[in-house]
Amino acid sequence: MARYETRGGEESELVDKLVSINRVAKVVKGGRRFGFAAFVVVGDTKGRVGHGMGKAREVPEAIRKATEKAKRKMIRVPLREGRTLHHDVEGRFGAGRVVLRAAPPGTGIIAGGPMRAVFETVGVQDVVTKSIGTSNPYNMVKATFNALGKLMSPRAVAAKRGKKVAEILGRRDTPKE
Repeated sequence: MARYETRGGEESELVDKLVSINRVAKVVKGGRRFGFAAFVVVGDTKGRVGHGMGKAREVPEAIRKATEKAKRKMIRVPLREGRTLHHDVEGRFGAGRVVLRAAPPGTGIIAGGPMRAVFETVGVQDVVTKSIGTSNPYNMVKATFNALGKLMSPRAVAAKRGKKVAEILGRRDTPKE
C-alpha cells in the first residue's frame, strides 16, 4: 500500500493494481527499440477508484505515469453496507459489455482478472460479474467503469425524485398482500 496526498491535504491509503503491461517494438536502423504500456487501477478500498494508462521506455516509469493518471481520474462508487453494489447494472465500452450483480454476504468477488482488480481496489467484497463480448483488459475495465458510473444509491434516487428513502426502498418488514 502506498500513501498519497489528496487535494484537501489529508492523507489516504490508495491501493494500486497493475492490470496489464504491454511491450511494443519499433524497428529502427540499428535494430528494435522497445517501449512499454502499463494499465493500472487505483482505489482507496472505501468507494473511490480510477484507472490510467502510461507509456514509457522502461516498465517502472510506465507504471508511475499510469498511476498518476489513475489518481487524477478517480470516481466515487456508492456501496451498500460498504461491501456490495446497490443494484444490478450493465456497462458497455466498444465491443466490451459487462454485467455487475449485487451479491449476498460471503459470496466474494466472482470476476475475471481485469474486473477483479477494479473491485479489489474499490472495496467491494461481494459481487458477481460477467464479461461479454471481449477479453481485452482495456475495454473490460472501461466497460466496468461505465457500469460503476451508472450506480445510484437509494439516497440519490430519493433526492432526484423528491421522495423519502423509505418510499424508494419500500417497507421490507411488512408482508405484501
